[in-house]
Amino acid sequence: MRADTAWASIPALVRAAAERYADTEAVVEGRTRVTYAELGARVERAAAACLATGLEPGDRVGIWAPNSLDWIVGALGAVSAGAVLVPLNTRFKGAETADVLRRSGARLLFVTGTFLGTSYVASLRRAAGDGPGAGPLPGLPALHHAVVLSDDAPPGFLTWKDFLAAGEGVATADVRERSAAVEGTRPSDIIFTSGTTGRPKGAVITHEQTLRAYDIWSELAGLTRGDRYLIVNPFFHTFGYKAGVIACLMRGATMIPQPVFDVTTVLANIAAERVSVLPGPPTLLQSLLDHPARAAHDLSSLRLVVTGAAVVPLRLVERLRRELGIGTVLTAYGLSEASGVVTMCRRGDAPTVIASTSGRAIPGTRLRVADPEGRPLPPGVPGEVLVRGFHVMTGYHEDEQATAEVLTPDGWLRTGDIGVLDEAGNLRITDRLKDMFIVGGFNAYPAEIEQLLCLHPDVADAAVIGVPDTRLGEVGRAYVVRRPGALLTADDLIAWSRREMANYKVPRSVEFVAELPRNASGKVVKGALREAVNGRAAGPGFR
Repeated sequence: MRADTAWASIPALVRAAAERYADTEAVVEGRTRVTYAELGARVERAAAACLATGLEPGDRVGIWAPNSLDWIVGALGAVSAGAVLVPLNTRFKGAETADVLRRSGARLLFVTGTFLGTSYVASLRRAAGDGPGAGPLPGLPALHHAVVLSDDAPPGFLTWKDFLAAGEGVATADVRERSAAVEGTRPSDIIFTSGTTGRPKGAVITHEQTLRAYDIWSELAGLTRGDRYLIVNPFFHTFGYKAGVIACLMRGATMIPQPVFDVTTVLANIAAERVSVLPGPPTLLQSLLDHPARAAHDLSSLRLVVTGAAVVPLRLVERLRRELGIGTVLTAYGLSEASGVVTMCRRGDAPTVIASTSGRAIPGTRLRVADPEGRPLPPGVPGEVLVRGFHVMTGYHEDEQATAEVLTPDGWLRTGDIGVLDEAGNLRITDRLKDMFIVGGFNAYPAEIEQLLCLHPDVADAAVIGVPDTRLGEVGRAYVVRRPGALLTADDLIAWSRREMANYKVPRSVEFVAELPRNASGKVVKGALREAVNGRAAGPGFR
């Protein structure tokens, strides 16, 4: 970390940004424009409100809401009060969110009102409205307070306005004392991410890990004061929160949060706000280039794009540079267990390097491609990607067994991804041990989807793989064994899935089979399913 920006904690970063960039626009949301000094004051007020609820250092605070100014203020306010942030995927259904809140032991929750036509409060109340607890959601006994980020709230919930008003009686000195007591070695957030078992696991990351990683990210990307950063990547993900909000706080860039990816809105925002920085998955960038109204918008302000999460076609990199005149296009690779960033391309790398690799290990990180016994493999030979460095998580929240499965005794993180290193140290991800696939930038985990599908009364068995999709990169295909006598159709199961799981998890196609191909130990042979997709023989037992 650079000596002149060595923040002790995220609260210290917020205070430093409020002073150093006081008159610079921090957040633009529609007609609302907030300077860094004003943002600092709002965060302090939210921290005071957290203290008023009785929040103690180390308590977990969940936030289930789309990108917005209130998300930024609420999240940073909670962290400034010494809490550990638990961001929740806005695509989750109520039951999925309740599970994460329950397992994290969240004491306070910030939740949006209605988003994309869905009442998140109603969804959560259906999932956690009954139980032994006495708080706003009895099914979540650890949850003492729930705050709706709107002007209306049902009984037992607080409105955002009432929540903030409750903090007016808390002395500023008490807020600043609590904030100053936050140590860099303490957890700053728990990012829940599913593994091969399908059970959500919370990667615990500290303040100093976050700060060091995204100081490096900002330096390698070339983010500077005066940049105007359109944050379409969701805040519940490290790409949105840390490579977005935290990075902007470090460099004094202006945040322009966009709650939903809509290419027409992206075009309008770039032109109206003179956006210069636009990180996002390849899907976003491809949609931008191909939009029929693109020529009607002035996109000349764009200068920096950072992408990843999927294969990046060389043609996409070339089009961004040629058609939009973007000077810097970078690719990167990361995972929540390593604070969201492991490798990055460097400014000046050739387009072929940017398109065909995820770049080299960031400073302070060791990268290894290894055989099943953990022995390093030479360049050009595929193996599991192992990572060791300052940014590797301290472990999974209250899950020693899962932690031991991915963290070796000498500190290497087993990513579960298959990759190849070239002679220059550039990493190319070729496959995923975890069978994860990426739908429009969202990680989808087959085991989790399979478990949900098997809850359907007519489903006896299910397996899910990712298949290519021209628009989203990959989508799920389910292979399903019906229960005897069941007349379940593909349309029926897809419609049921849309009600029971986040949209990106929903299989786009369903194939009914007599049985699934399994090996001698009983595990489904996913390779046989992929062969079926590619038109080759699928192997014995798959009909």
